[in-house]
Amino acid sequence: MRSPALRHVLTHLITPLLMCIGMGLAYMGAFVTPEPIHLPVAVVGTGPQTKAFAQTVKDTAGDKLDVRTVATRADAVELLTSREVTGAYVPSAKAPELLVASAASDMGATAVEKVFSPVAAEEGVPLKVTDVAKPVADDPTGQGLFFLLIAVSIGSYASVAALGAAGGALALRVRALLALGVSAVVSGIGALLAGPVFHLAHHDLAGVWGMAWLYSAGILFIGVGLHTFLKRWTTLAMMVLFVMLNFTSSGGLFRPELQNAFFGSLHSFWNGAGFVEGVRSLLYFGDDGLGRSVWTLVLWLLAGLLLTAVAAGCERRARRTAVEAEAAQEAAQKADDEAEEEVEETVGV
Repeated sequence: MRSPALRHVLTHLITPLLMCIGMGLAYMGAFVTPEPIHLPVAVVGTGPQTKAFAQTVKDTAGDKLDVRTVATRADAVELLTSREVTGAYVPSAKAPELLVASAASDMGATAVEKVFSPVAAEEGVPLKVTDVAKPVADDPTGQGLFFLLIAVSIGSYASVAALGAAGGALALRVRALLALGVSAVVSGIGALLAGPVFHLAHHDLAGVWGMAWLYSAGILFIGVGLHTFLKRWTTLAMMVLFVMLNFTSSGGLFRPELQNAFFGSLHSFWNGAGFVEGVRSLLYFGDDGLGRSVWTLVLWLLAGLLLTAVAAGCERRARRTAVEAEAAQEAAQKADDEAEEEVEETVGV
C-alpha cells in the first residue's frame, strides 16, 4: 500500500470493526435466546405425593429445571429472599400458588410462571402468583439497576480513553490521582441517578454510592494500568472487559440460569454482576449476599491497583533507560566532537 495516510486510516478502522463483531457476538449470544438452564425452583409440601409431583416436573423439564421440595411455605419464602430459588410452587386442588421474587429477576419470575401455569391449568383452577420481593414502583421491572450499571460503566471506561489521550505526558501517579477523582465523580452521578432523579433507591443511597465507587474505581485503575502496555488498543480491551463480557453477564436483564454456561459462569465473579447483585441485596433483600458482592468489587479494584503499580514500575524503567540512552548518545557525540577537534589541531600543526 503506497499511501501512508490511507494505511494509517485502515489500521485505525480495525478497532471499530472488531468492536462490531464482538458486540454482536456478545449481546446476541447472551440475550437473543434466553432459555432456562438448571433454573432452581421448589415445590412446597411433604409426603410421597409432593415428592412424586416434584419428580414429574423435573422429568418433564429435564435440564431446564432443578427441582427441590421444602416443607413449608415459609421455607420457600426464605429460599426466594436468599435467591437460592427463582420460584416456589404450592400445590392445591382448589388454589395453587406460585411464589416469586421479581426484584431478583423479572425475567426469572416470568420464566417460572410459564412453567407452572400449565400445571394449574391441567387441574382446571387459576394459578395465584404472589411476589414476595417486588421492586419499587419507580422501577417496576427491576431493570433500572442494569441501566444504572451502563451509565456508571460508560463514565468510567470513557474516562480511561480521555486520561490516555490527554494525560499521556503526565506522570502515572498524577493519572492515578485523576482516576481516583473521576471515580468519585462518576459514582456520585450514579447515586444522583439512582436516588433523586429516577428514585430507584428509596433507601441506603450512601451504600449504592459506595458500590458504584468501588465498581468505577476498579475500571479506571485497570484502564490506566492497561494503557501503559496497550496504548491505542486500550479502548478495545476496555470494551471487551467492561461492555461485551460485563453487561452480558451482570444479571441485570437475565439471571445466569437463563443464559448459556459461558455467560452464566462469568456472573459468579465479574465486576458488573458484583455491582448489580450487590445493589439488589442492599435495596431488596436485607443485605443477604452483600458481602460476597462487595468482595468481588474490592478484588477487581485491587487488581486495578496492582496493574497500575506494575505499569508505574515499567514507565520508570523506560524513562531511566531513555535517560541513559540519551546520556550515552550525548557522550558519544561529545567524544566525536573532541576527536574532530584533535584532528583539526593536528592538521593545523
